Amino acid sequence: MKPSTELFDLVKSLTKSEKRFFKLSSSLQSGEKNYLKIFDVIDRQKGYDEEAIKNQFKNETFIKHFPSEKNHLYKLILKSLRSYHSDNSASSVLKQEIKNIEILYKKALFKECNKFLVRAKKIAIEREKFYYWFELLSWEKLLLEEAYEAGEFTKDLDALIKEEQEVIEKLRNLAAYHVLYSKINYVFRSGGYVRSDKDRALVEEISHHPLIIGRNTALSHRAATICYYIQGFCATASVDKETAYIKFMRVKEILDQNPLVRDDLPKRYVLTLSNLLRLQIDTGRIDEALEMIELMRKVSKKSAFASEDIALRVFKSTYLSEMRIFEKKGNFVKAIENVDTVVKGLQENQGKINKEQELLFLNTISTVYFGAGRFKESLQWLNRVLNDNEPNLRQDIYSYARLFNLVVHFELGNYDLLEYIIKSTTRYLSKRQRDHELEVVIISNMKKLIRATQNADWRDHFVAFREELVEQLNRQNDKIILDYFNFIVWIDSKIKGISFEEAVKQHYSQNLIEA
Repeated sequence: MKPSTELFDLVKSLTKSEKRFFKLSSSLQSGEKNYLKIFDVIDRQKGYDEEAIKNQFKNETFIKHFPSEKNHLYKLILKSLRSYHSDNSASSVLKQEIKNIEILYKKALFKECNKFLVRAKKIAIEREKFYYWFELLSWEKLLLEEAYEAGEFTKDLDALIKEEQEVIEKLRNLAAYHVLYSKINYVFRSGGYVRSDKDRALVEEISHHPLIIGRNTALSHRAATICYYIQGFCATASVDKETAYIKFMRVKEILDQNPLVRDDLPKRYVLTLSNLLRLQIDTGRIDEALEMIELMRKVSKKSAFASEDIALRVFKSTYLSEMRIFEKKGNFVKAIENVDTVVKGLQENQGKINKEQELLFLNTISTVYFGAGRFKESLQWLNRVLNDNEPNLRQDIYSYARLFNLVVHFELGNYDLLEYIIKSTTRYLSKRQRDHELEVVIISNMKKLIRATQNADWRDHFVAFREELVEQLNRQNDKIILDYFNFIVWIDSKIKGISFEEAVKQHYSQNLIEA
C-alpha cells in the first residue's frame, strides 16, 4: 500500500511563521522529541519518501512504531496551528470567550462571567455568528437565574426568550438558504451551464423558491448574501449573464456595507469577486475586469483574507482572467508569457487547486497556443483535458474541449485521423443527457470540411457552416461555447483568408466600435 502523504502535505503547507511557532512551542516541552526529527526530515523533502525516513532512523527505537509517531506529529502540528491562529477569526475568539465564561461560571465568579458574556455577545451580534449567539443566550439565562437568586431583577426573562426565538429563526432561515445553495452548486459543478430538461427544471425550481423570489425573506445580511448569490448562480447556469452580474454585484455591495460580516466571510467575498470578474470579461467590460484583478490582489493582502486558500483562489482567478483578456484582444503572445507563471503555480500547488480550475487553466492555455498558431503545443495542453475526463464534474468543459479538438486536428491537417475522432466525439456526446443540437451542427460541418479536397470547396463550406452555426446560436443559449473557443471568429478567418489571431483582433475592434 502506498504510504499516506497527509503529514507531508500538512508540513509543506506551513508558512515560515507557522513553522517557527511550532518549533518554539515544542521547545517548551520536556522529554525526548522524536517528532521534531521527523518534522525536519519531511520539511527538507521535495516529495514524500517514507522509505528514506525509515532508512535514516533505522537505528532509532521510535522508527519501529513510525505510524504512531506520524500521527502524534500530525496532531501536534494541528494543535500548534490552533494556538497560532487563535485570534485570527471571530469564531476562534468566541470559542475562547465561551470557554472563559464556562470557567468563571464554575468558579461562581458571576460578575466577571457577565463581563465576558457581554463582550462576546457584542462580537456574535455584529458578525452575525448565530450559533455562538444562541449558545451565549443559554449562558445568559443561567446568569439570570443566579441574579434572581441574589435578589437582582434588572433583566427581563421574557425579552431574553424572545431574543432566543429570533436567533433560532435566523438560524433556520440561514440553513434553508444553504440547502438551496448546495442544490444549485451541484447542478453547475456537475454539468456546467444548463442544457438538459432535468437541470432546467431544477434551476427553475430553485430560482422560483419563495425564499428566492419573496421580498424581505432573508433575515440577516449573511442570508441576504446567499440569496443573491443563489440568484446569480441560477442566472449563470441559464446563461443570463447580465442578470448574473447584477446579482453578484449586489452580494458585493452587501458585504462592503457590512465589513465585519465580510471579513468573517472572506471565501464568499473572493468567490463573488471571481464571478464578477468572469462576467466582466464575458460581457466585454474589460476595463472593469482589469480594475477587479487589482482589487482582488489588493484584498488578498488584508489580514482578514490572509490564508493560503484565499491566496490560491486569487491566483487562479486573476491569472486565468488575465490570459482570457489577452486572448479576447488577440494578444496571444502576451498571453503565452503568463503560461510559465501559471504552470509553476499549478505545480507548486498540486493537490490544492481544484479540478475545475485546473481544467479551465489547461483549456485556456490550449486556446492561447492555438491563437498564436502553435497548434502542436495547443494539442498537447488540450490532451491533458481530454485524457482526464472526470464523469461527475463540469461536463460542459469536456464536451466543448472535444469540439475544439476537431478544430485543432483540422489545422494540423490530420484529416484521416479526424474521421475517427468525429465518430468518437459523437459517441461521447450521445451518452450525455444534454441537448446537443449545437454539437450536431459543428460535427456535421466538420465532416463536410474534411471530405472536401480543394480550398475553394472549403470556403464555400465555411460560409454555409457560419450561416448554420449563427442560426443555432440565436435559437438557444448555446453562445456560451464561444467563451471557450470562438468558432464564429475561426470560421471568419477561413472565409477571409487571414490568421485566427488577426480575425480575433478585428472581432475585438468591431465590438469596441459597436459598444
